[in-house]
Amino acid sequence: MDGVPEVVVSAAVVRDGRILAARRTEPAALAGGWELPGGKVEDGETEETALVRELREELGVDVELGDRVGGDWPLGRFVMRVWLATVVGDGEPAPIEQHDAVRWVAPGEMGSVAWLPGDREPAEAAARLIVRSGARRS
Repeated sequence: MDGVPEVVVSAAVVRDGRILAARRTEPAALAGGWELPGGKVEDGETEETALVRELREELGVDVELGDRVGGDWPLGRFVMRVWLATVVGDGEPAPIEQHDAVRWVAPGEMGSVAWLPGDREPAEAAARLIVRSGARRS
């Protein structure tokens, strides 16, 4: 539909209080930038199903989704919707498709990677949620 932005879904995959960042290899305009992994929702998929599929394809892991992070994050002609997620099973995230590196980033180290402009704010928002939830547990 004209005027309605397309939805992309991303995950702030969390382990031991850190968020997984993935470095893009394509398209060329995004190569070398770090992002929260995810992708487009295909016809007939729910956003959640698409995100689980994308993480399996891109990183080779199955995830369980948690809470949404914020609302709609503007991303050019798209809007990004972000969920917290955790890896389930024995899988270890690896850069299989569209990425050449992955890295676990602590909330206090969010500036240590060159986030793509559209991913910086949601990644920082996810980091704040992690810090707050950790503070409640202590």
